[in-house]
Amino acid sequence: MKERRFLQKWVIFIKLFRESAFFAFSQLMGDKFRTFLSLLGVSIGIFSIVAVFTAIDAMQTNVRKGFEAFEMDIVQISKWPLDPTEDVIENGGVYKWWEYLKRPSTTFNEYKFVKSNTTLGKDITFIINLSGTVKYQRNSINNAAITCTTLNFDKIAKIELEYGRFFSAEEDNNGTAVAIIGGALKDELFKDRNPIGESIKVNGYSATVIGVTKKAGESMVNSPFSSDESVVIPLNFGQRMVNIRTANNTIYGRPKDGVEQSDLENELKLLMRLVRRLSPTQKNNFSVGSFSFFEELIGEIFGSISVIGWIIAGFSLLIGGFGIANIMFVSVKERTNIIGIQKALGAKKYVIMSQFLVEAVLLAIAGGLVGISLVLLIVLLLPPIEGFVLTLSVSNIMSGVAISSVIGILSGLIPAWVAANLNPVDAINS
Repeated sequence: MKERRFLQKWVIFIKLFRESAFFAFSQLMGDKFRTFLSLLGVSIGIFSIVAVFTAIDAMQTNVRKGFEAFEMDIVQISKWPLDPTEDVIENGGVYKWWEYLKRPSTTFNEYKFVKSNTTLGKDITFIINLSGTVKYQRNSINNAAITCTTLNFDKIAKIELEYGRFFSAEEDNNGTAVAIIGGALKDELFKDRNPIGESIKVNGYSATVIGVTKKAGESMVNSPFSSDESVVIPLNFGQRMVNIRTANNTIYGRPKDGVEQSDLENELKLLMRLVRRLSPTQKNNFSVGSFSFFEELIGEIFGSISVIGWIIAGFSLLIGGFGIANIMFVSVKERTNIIGIQKALGAKKYVIMSQFLVEAVLLAIAGGLVGISLVLLIVLLLPPIEGFVLTLSVSNIMSGVAISSVIGILSGLIPAWVAANLNPVDAINS
């Protein structure tokens, strides 16, 4: 018995839906110009929302790709703060760069002390970044990024080699003249040739190429360890071309498995204060920070962009909602006589309301699909941009359809209520 009632309800619902869809189609085809004006707002609103979220997704993917070149749990020790926000807040909104400038650079001895005494960190690495000229025969690249580093750099920077190898501990200790070059730099210097074993000039010093990194591709954000157009050499070899005592050196490390990043930061602060012999009353003359704040920063930035996008699209959706409401009120007026007959024959209020709500939703979805189709057309026709992939995701399409449905329900609610509460006699005689 229950199954039969359930089946009857579904049959009634399908009939109501079919009837409402017929009326909606009649309204669309009855006055095409009025329908066009009514649905234009919904189309523009859904287009704006889906387009904004599609662009935001593309930017987020691109930005995050730029940070994929290193682990997000990396902790940095440097004279400059990685995240200046906390210091700015403490100093009343002032970024005291002149104080950071006076700080001493981290030294190789401090690196060795930290590496020997840390109990919570691993892959402790000392890095000097500089720029210079890289040559191979007649091919030359000016202002190339040169990274002078210790052994664990490949673990910090997540370097993937296309072919070749990273330098060994022996080569690191001896300062052997070897180099790992980026994929893009390899293409510029060697074209289609295999560079392994070839000799290049790095700031005038000869070095043998032992590895080539895979191309990470273009990104809106270049990570601190971007390797496509860089040369990585052992630190002791790099000391021939830079004064390690005056260079802007940086120490990097990662927490051991199971260790909280904040615990490692606190330990490194303590070790740096010990090695620099700072008294309890003295301020830190160094900064310890982690790259994890980038994720929070990215979330905040794109969250703000989303809010702005919602505000812009909201005005269009508001206009579109009024357009749907207008066409529904006209529909109620044109069908008042039919509504009176339906009610006289015993039609319930929810039946009348369902007819108009379904009609309003279908009209709104029709406008929404037009807006989504426009976004899809732009995505398909937009020429590809290197490092920026624009795609219309299924989630954004579903969001557009869902928002259209909500607009339809809200816009059709009052007209449907008016229709459901018409007096049968007055409606028939209208």
